[in-house]
Amino acid sequence: MFKKLWESTAEFIQEVKGEFRKISFPTKSETLGSTTVVIVFCIIMSLYLSVVDSFLVWLVGKII
Repeated sequence: MFKKLWESTAEFIQEVKGEFRKISFPTKSETLGSTTVVIVFCIIMSLYLSVVDSFLVWLVGKII
């Protein structure tokens, strides 16, 4: 029983090591580019939502 458990655990660890070899980390320029895109998108969405919110507040104020 313990032998089978040990063998399956060892096989799992070998497969994990194989998957770790497949990992590729982004370069510094890729990371900076992606971060820039996310920040710009967040700024644009914040401005858009602010405009929509202001319009809806104005609209509700006119209705009430």
